[in-house]
Amino acid sequence: MKATASWTGAAMVLLTTPLHAQVVIVPRHVVGAAIVSDIVADRQAQRDARQTPYAAPGYGPIDTAAAARDACAEKALYQAGPASRLIGPARASTMSTGWEVEGVVGSADGDMPFVCSVRNGSVSGILLK
Repeated sequence: MKATASWTGAAMVLLTTPLHAQVVIVPRHVVGAAIVSDIVADRQAQRDARQTPYAAPGYGPIDTAAAARDACAEKALYQAGPASRLIGPARASTMSTGWEVEGVVGSADGDMPFVCSVRNGSVSGILLK
C-alpha cells in the first residue's frame, strides 16, 4: 500500500509541474503501475516464503525426526505448565510434509497425551488432550 501511495504522490507532483508538450502522464496509468508493483512484490514475498523453511526458535529448521520430537516435547511441556514432565519417549512418524509427533506429558492435573505437527521445518500445531 505504501508503494501505491508513493506512486500516486509522484504522479501528483509530476502533474503539478510544467512539462514538455510531448510528455503526457495519465493518472490512471500511474495508479495502475503502482497496483501492479504491489502485486509483484506480494508474489515475490510468497515465493520467498515457500523456498525458505520457517525456523523454529532455538532449533533452526527442523529437518530430522529427532529434532521434531525434541521441539514438540518442549512445546508440550511449556503448554502443560512448569511442573510438567515428559512420560516416556515421544514418537515421531513421517508425513508427506514433515512429522507427526505423539507423546504423553504428566502434570499436577494428571497425564495428558499430546499430538504435534511439524510441517515445512517448524512446529505448526500442538494439541494437548
